[in-house]
Amino acid sequence: MEKQRTTARSGDLPPAEIAALALSLAHLGSGPQAAAARRALRHLTADLAPADPVIADTLTTLTSPLAETVADRARVIAEAITERRVIRLCYADANANVTIREVEPVTCLVHREHWHVVGWCRLRRGVRAFRFDRILAVEPTGAPAAIRPVSGYLPWRRPTPTAA
Repeated sequence: MEKQRTTARSGDLPPAEIAALALSLAHLGSGPQAAAARRALRHLTADLAPADPVIADTLTTLTSPLAETVADRARVIAEAITERRVIRLCYADANANVTIREVEPVTCLVHREHWHVVGWCRLRRGVRAFRFDRILAVEPTGAPAAIRPVSGYLPWRRPTPTAA
């Protein structure tokens, strides 16, 4: 009789599913269930051993808890993505300039050591990414967001022009 495998490997899950699990962990805060879930995610990604420092930083971020205030904002953002609703962000850019923006959130991603929400910024009339740690406040507007395919919002999945 063949012995059943009782452990999972990162190869069993595509990167999008690992990222979805990591975002879900952000909602758990810092309780005992969150610690166990993060250990499980670290176990899933342990065999990846990336040589690329960007990937290594990203995996570290995925398995680290968010600060409670950032986790609270992440919950609002995740709900807006799920419900396809517009959010209003109070956002500080890298130069500490603060703007209020209405955003149609499409997805969340991690780049290096930062979580980002990516979506259609109504103020700039274009695709923008907003670092979670620079979002000072977020609130749902209740307004419906347009249905936008995620592929247009992920830098590595944008269509490239074909050579003529």
